Amino acid sequence: MSNRALLEVIALDVEDAVAAQAGGADRLELVTDMAADGLTPPRETFAAIRAAVDIPLRVMLRKTDGFAAGDVSALARAARELRAEGAREFVLGFLDAAGAPDLAAVEAVVAELDGCSWTFHRAIDRAADRDQLRKALADVPGLDTYLTAGAAAGVEAGLPVLLAEAARGGEPGYGARILVGGGLTLAHLPVLRAGGIDAFHIGGAARPSRWGGPVSAAAVADWRAALS
Repeated sequence: MSNRALLEVIALDVEDAVAAQAGGADRLELVTDMAADGLTPPRETFAAIRAAVDIPLRVMLRKTDGFAAGDVSALARAARELRAEGAREFVLGFLDAAGAPDLAAVEAVVAELDGCSWTFHRAIDRAADRDQLRKALADVPGLDTYLTAGAAAGVEAGLPVLLAEAARGGEPGYGARILVGGGLTLAHLPVLRAGGIDAFHIGGAARPSRWGGPVSAAAVADWRAALS
């Protein structure tokens, strides 16, 4: 069995996507507007990126900053449009005002995905009760990944939680893959890999100018080498 870990890179446009693939990314997360921590990209952007690269694309379904669902009908419409454009993998996650998973919103959007695989994103790191959230979402179709830093403050603070959750793999609510992202650095990789975690997500770390510039193939290659 291969030891190769999955490396997912955030892409905003075709330039990012091509560079990330050239550097060895296994998958891209497609978003727009990182000032709002990543919103749904236009379907035209998805189509252009899909035509430019041949690695899997996970597309964000999020219309407003924060983790409230907002206009669920708009999210459902975006999901339908992206599916019609050829999208087959997605990223979403909504909390209610109490920090519990907004199951009604999640289920309404997932109903438009027709069984597609999807990631519940870092809303889990703002949840009132992570364990309760995982168990509440355990039977939602298509959920195969949690993007998490283990804590709202980032990976450095969340390491104990990430390792503890990885150790529970296979328990009810803990079957989905852990994709670590949010303040992740190369220095975190040895302990995370030793804990059995095999999927990693980078955004600003793939960009020498952070969010002021594009993805660097060389920066992605450094991560790919560290994970190979």
